[in-house]
Order: sequence, then C-alpha cells, then structure tokens
Amino acid sequence: MKKIAKALKALRLIAANPYLLNAVLNNETVKKKEVADKYGLPDGLPVVDLETLFPDFQQQVSPYSYLSGMTLPIDLALLKAVAQKYQAQSYFEIGTWRGESVANVAAVVPQCTTFNLSKEEILSLGYPQEYASLHAFFSEKLPNVTQLWGNSLTFDFSEHYGRYDLVFVDGDHHSEAVKKDTETAFKLVRNDHSIIVWHDYGSDTETVRWSVLSGILDGTPADKRNHLYHVANTMCAIYLPQEVMSHPLVPFEKPHRYFDIDIKLQKI
Repeated sequence: MKKIAKALKALRLIAANPYLLNAVLNNETVKKKEVADKYGLPDGLPVVDLETLFPDFQQQVSPYSYLSGMTLPIDLALLKAVAQKYQAQSYFEIGTWRGESVANVAAVVPQCTTFNLSKEEILSLGYPQEYASLHAFFSEKLPNVTQLWGNSLTFDFSEHYGRYDLVFVDGDHHSEAVKKDTETAFKLVRNDHSIIVWHDYGSDTETVRWSVLSGILDGTPADKRNHLYHVANTMCAIYLPQEVMSHPLVPFEKPHRYFDIDIKLQKI
C-alpha cells in the first residue's frame, strides 16, 4: 500500500506542478533504461584508450583558469590532439563559456568559430551581469576566432554547413538540446573524415551521463552510431570516421596509466 500511496502522491504533485514531469522523464535511471532498450547499450558507449588514438599523447593546455564550470584539462588536451592528428583547418564549437576550449584549439587550428547564447538571453534567464560578461573572456580578442551569438535550438546554421573538420558540442545538456546540437554537428562537418567531440558525456570520467548519451544517440545518423566512443580518462564522447579498438566501460577500474602534469601560474 505504501507504494500505491507514493504513486498517488506523485501523480497529485505532477498534476499540480506539470513541470515536475520533466524531472521524471529526464531522470538518469529512466534515461539509462531508454538507452539500454532502444540502442542496446546498457553500459554506455564502448571505450577507446587515449594511447590507441595517440600512441605518444602529450599536450600543453593553456589557458586554464581552474574556475567553476570548467572543462577538464585532459578534455582540452584531447581536443588539441584530435585537431593535430587529423590536421584540422577549421573548428566549430557550440557552447563558449569563458572561451578556454576554443582558445586552446585556436593555438593549433587556423580558423575557429564558437557559438553561445547571447548575453541578452543569458540575462533574460535570470543570470547576473557578472556571469554574462565572462563569456568569451579568453577568446574574444583572438584573431582566428569568430564568435557567434544565438540559441542553438533556433539559430540558422545553414551558411556553416559542410565547412568544419572538427566540431565540439558543449551546450545545453538536456537530452532534447543535445539531440538538436548533435543533428547540427553532423551538418557542420566538412566530410566523412571530420570529427565530432561531445563534452559531459560523463558526469565524471567513469560515470555515464545518460541524458547526454540519449541525446547523442538520438541525434546521430543510424549508420554512424557504431563510430561513437567514450575516450578513456575524459568526460568526452567522440565520433571518428573509422572504427577503432575499444572495450566496455569498467567501473572502478584499476589504473593502468597515469599522466604527468606541470602547472604554471600566469597573471592576467
């Protein structure tokens, strides 16, 4: 009877507050079951090791602020390594924030474009002026970076279709938004050799963020889903033009690699 009482209480709450239905539908447990049932991926994407992609992996990450909302240093290093290995000449990212990711990539890619909500729309969502003004802080003065403003759910990207060797998706992380940004990403790429990277595929480097994975899978063309991987030790998923050696995610994996990290403070 307790379960029935709880169910009735939940239904009453949802009836009185319909927005709560979104919390139920976007629950990670619900999304995990959806992904398992629809795509047969109960453990998430297959994992590709960094040394499989880059046998001599070594990168310098700069700038990096160690402030809230940051991409991990290893994720930025991954972007730079991908750009260099695949000789990317053009880069597009959805989600600028402080501009650290595009600033890092701009060091190795000649032409970079980054896209974010306008500062006016950020303010309209109730965020403070201080937060809005920090967007593109590290990238706004770089000569090879073009900043676009808008909402990726409604923006007309058509003039950018088919132009980019590397696309980074790091916008709204709700499933429907990830789906739309993923569909856009596959239109932005130049050709079959182009790469797409998604941030926050994991809530950490070993835990799948099922709402994001659901959006990635729903937005990826069916014939390309078997080229999706989670890059080990990162919070990123990646689309590669070729199949690579991979393995299932191992929870609480015993470390079989480590990284050397040099940190140097720079004043602004």
